[in-house]
Amino acid sequence: MAQPVLLRESGFKAVWEIWAPRAEIAPRGWLDATRYRARPASLALSGNSNPAVCGGWQRSAGGIEPGRWYRLTAHYRAEGPQDDALAVLPRLDWSDARGRRAGQPDYAWRVARDGDWRRVTLEAPAPEKAAAVKIQLLLLNAPHTTVWWDDITLEAIPTPAPRLVRVAALNLRPEKSTTAAQNVAAFIAGIEKAVPEKTDIIVLPEGITVVGTGKKYPDVAEAIPGPTTEALGECARKRSAWIVAGIYEREGVAVYNTAVLIDRGGRVAGRYRKVYIPREEMEGGITPGNDYPIFRTDFGWVGLMICWDVQYADPARALALRGAEMILMPIWGGNETLAKARAIENHVWLVSSGYNFATQILGPDGQTLASAPARGQAAVAAIDLTARPYDTWLGELRGRFLKELRLDVRVEPAGALR
Repeated sequence: MAQPVLLRESGFKAVWEIWAPRAEIAPRGWLDATRYRARPASLALSGNSNPAVCGGWQRSAGGIEPGRWYRLTAHYRAEGPQDDALAVLPRLDWSDARGRRAGQPDYAWRVARDGDWRRVTLEAPAPEKAAAVKIQLLLLNAPHTTVWWDDITLEAIPTPAPRLVRVAALNLRPEKSTTAAQNVAAFIAGIEKAVPEKTDIIVLPEGITVVGTGKKYPDVAEAIPGPTTEALGECARKRSAWIVAGIYEREGVAVYNTAVLIDRGGRVAGRYRKVYIPREEMEGGITPGNDYPIFRTDFGWVGLMICWDVQYADPARALALRGAEMILMPIWGGNETLAKARAIENHVWLVSSGYNFATQILGPDGQTLASAPARGQAAVAAIDLTARPYDTWLGELRGRFLKELRLDVRVEPAGALR
């Protein structure tokens, strides 16, 4: 069934207007017939050297139905911003039949390159009592920036189907193994015993090839792919499940504390090398990683963290900014309160499997959905990745967090100020 299109525009005319909280901080806006994506003219905004600039183009669209889902798509080019995410703010501001705000505004934060332009999208349900919406294309905190907008569409879309994912985290700690292979076999046996069939993704702890063996990191380090990923891959194929596990990886003379992601077919789908290396691992010869990759699965986007990473805000934040919906964390031990904080502050699901740390599944609100307090148990939960963390007063939290996060403020270490 065709869905109604409420607005589709390029070649803009004067029906758009400039909005600002105060006239003295409004950006300069004009229709630019020289810069456009489809046909003249685009909607242009300039910070106009105003240090307090805040405002932009807006246009209202009617025919909104409460509870129905809508998609905003818009394209922009920007010159001069220190941080696009902070300076360029497209949003939908819903209103009722009397023109009063209904619910809270929704922020468009998903950005993809589209040639020389960037495409931003937002999918959101209209709040209760919504009858119209203002499409706002704002410029903030960017006195020396110019941005051009073109090809803007607002359309109704079907309600997204739930993306249910069955997640399991295994609590197991081998204690009498003498080899990495024996450990891996014990974890696979633990999966077979404790993890239900038709589980989508299984998380194992950090360092599964070394725990309980008495060996050092270099003794068990291996290439990827290698014997451990082969064994885990066979388990993944058998169960048609994704598997995450912490192992030690050797590349040349470097040994990394690595989390591997195995897909349902048993292939290595990705790896993450632990960025934050504590003193004990440094003294054991571990080399730190230097990136926070995310990985696309058949149910959504996931990111990986390992143990000491949870002590710091930036690993989880980086994964959320890149689009991770769920963070999978093999861990040895650490601060469980900080794990809850990472879920809450980034509005993501967080799954941990540990030895001296809770094996658990946390929701975006930090609440524990499932836990496995005893050895040999698995924490299991079905989660819906389409769920939107929403607060009555604050609105949809993930989009708001990603658009209001300040990454442009540079903080000098204490020693640099002396």
